[in-house]
This record gives sequence, C-alpha cells and structure tokens, in this order.
Amino acid sequence: MVMVLSGKKIVLGLTGGIACYKSAEFLRAMVRDGAQINVVMTDSATHFITPLTLQTLSENPVMVSQWESHAGSPLSHIDVTRTADAIIIAPCTANFAAKLAHGIADDLLSSLCLARPSHVPLLIAPAMNVEMWMNQATRRNIAQLKADGVGVMGPAAGFQACGEVGMGRMLEPQELLAETIAAFQPAVLKNKRVLITAGPTFEPIDPIRGITNRSSGKMGYAVARAAWEAGGEVSLVSGPVALPAPHGVARHDVTTAWEMREKVMSLIADQDVFIAVAAVADWRVANTSTQKIKKTGSAPQLQFEENPDILAEVASLKKPPFCVGFAAESEKLIEHAQEKRSRKNIPLLVGNIGEEAFGKDENELILFDAKGHTVLPRADKLVLARSLVRHIAGYL
Repeated sequence: MVMVLSGKKIVLGLTGGIACYKSAEFLRAMVRDGAQINVVMTDSATHFITPLTLQTLSENPVMVSQWESHAGSPLSHIDVTRTADAIIIAPCTANFAAKLAHGIADDLLSSLCLARPSHVPLLIAPAMNVEMWMNQATRRNIAQLKADGVGVMGPAAGFQACGEVGMGRMLEPQELLAETIAAFQPAVLKNKRVLITAGPTFEPIDPIRGITNRSSGKMGYAVARAAWEAGGEVSLVSGPVALPAPHGVARHDVTTAWEMREKVMSLIADQDVFIAVAAVADWRVANTSTQKIKKTGSAPQLQFEENPDILAEVASLKKPPFCVGFAAESEKLIEHAQEKRSRKNIPLLVGNIGEEAFGKDENELILFDAKGHTVLPRADKLVLARSLVRHIAGYL
C-alpha cells in the first residue's frame, strides 16, 4: 500500500455545517494513509459533531477557542501551523470562505489561516446550500481565494440536507483524500490535456461470446490518476473493466476496438499528450453471428480482420500530441518493444511482460525512447504511474 501522507502534519479545520459528519471519515482516511492530524473547530462546528469524536480519531487534543492556552502555551495554537505541511478546511462554509477572502481573523481557525506561513498550502472543501454557492458574493470570494493560491476542492452537485438539489455538496471523504494526496504531488502536467486509453477491448463472436484479453485496466487507471494528480485535464477512454473512475478524471466507456478508435479520434483535437495503455485486440471477427452459435459437432468457421491501430493513427496526424505507447510482450521484450516504437513512430514506448503484469497490483516497466531504454523497478502500479508521468513531463 502506497502511503503518500505518511509523516505529513495536517491541520484539519471544521466550520459549522451538516457536512461535518463526513469530516470524521475524511480524518480517518488521512490517518490510515499515515498523516498526523491536528483538528481545529469553530464554535459552530461543535454543534454538528463533538470535539471528543475528532480527538479520539486523531489521537490529538482538539482546539476550539482562541482564549484557551494549549500545551501550556498561549501561542501554541499559532505554533501548530509552523510545523504543518498543509491546512485543510472541510467543511468550509460560505461565511468562512468570505472570512478567508477578506483576511478576517475573529476566531481561532481564521486566525490560524491568516497567520499561516506562506509555504504552507491552504485547501478548502466548500459545503453550502446551492443558492449560497451560486450567489455572486460567494463566486467573487471563491475566485479571490483561487487567485490567492488557495486550493478549492469541489464542491459536488447532488441532494442537499435542506432538500434542494444542486452544486454545494462537500466532496465525499475518499474524494477529499484523493485531492489531498494530489496536493502533495508536483504539478508537472498543469494546464496540459491528457487522453488515455485503458483496459481490454471485447470483440463479439455472437451476442453471448467474444474475444478479449487478461488486461484488468489497473495500469491505465493508475496512469490516469497520476496524470490528474500532476495537474492534467484527463480524459480516460476505457474498455470493460471492474474499476471505479479515478477522481477528477472524465471516463468514456467503450467495448470494442473500433468504438475505442472512434471515441479517441473524437477527443484527440487539442490534446497535449496521448497515452495508449489499453490492450486493444489486434483482430475482430468479420462474420459475427446475430444469434448465439449452437454446438453442431464441429467448430464454427470464424473469419478475422485487423482492428485499427489507434496509436499509429494518432501518431500520424498532421499535428500529433506527444504519444506514449504500451507493449505487453511474452518474450524478447527489449527487441520487440524497440521495433514497435520505431514502427509506430512514437517518442516513448513503455514495455512489460504481460503475464507478470495483467491483473496484478505491481509491475516492472521499461521505457524506450530514441536514446535507449530506462528500467522502472518493480513497484506498486500507482508508484510506477507517477514516475512515468514525471518522465513524460520531462519531454514536454
């Protein structure tokens, strides 16, 4: 398990909203990932969840009042930000966002935010009624916070406690965890558009049967997450897999190689990077049956035709994006991968031994470019994906 937050000291601030119940699970998720959490609550937040709950989960005293001394020092509540790696306000109400935008420090939490060192990132997770979120004053405040370098996580749209439906829901705990982890990753793909394919394709023989492969999609989904963490605007064209879409990534589901080709070509304009991780079937059945093929005592006579080479087609565009291919081989990886990179005319190809990678949580990659090859030693696929993304960013 990769614990990006291991050893990170995070100040978690709660303001007065019903979404405080999500903050307890968010805190637990960060602790499980190795973070050390100090909780600071506004007085309003204590009406929605008790300090004792959060003290139990964080194993640290919870700070509420600026008039109380902590750890024997009247300034220890300021000291906590001096050693913090980040301050996260979740939930952040419209009122507290306004305080942050205008530099108001009239309670402990707002004072901590205003007094935080400039190198300590501040992240907020807005949570409010849809009309509050859409109000011009709130929009101005959020725009000002973004301009000031504050990270804004969400909000999401959906059913709200007041009974209305719309934007303003705080992100779910696992989404907040993903946003927090991303905040600690270098934004090497910031403002870059990245298109990724992942998973297998399924080529029908009849309405029941088909030809596919052992790809689980784990590597492609890890690359999509890593690209989003690095600041990219990521679109993921996915074959049939049993994986949830990575947070922040726009997923487009397809089944066959031809469907994948059509979706990729519809999205490829203005992309900066194209990463073809999907294990696309090389052939499809030309004489598919409209009904289930019954047993007759002899094998059906299937006719095959080649599927489109999506990566080669993208690479041959007049103004192609930076193209990265994947090659899963069963033998002679270096020889076959170098030939494939040259034949497809792409700057970077990633190779692995398929039977050692399909369905596994770990992998070993070899990166091939015009200068030779670089080995990424066996590791968790997300760790490898982050290394690959940084490698790609070096070319850009």
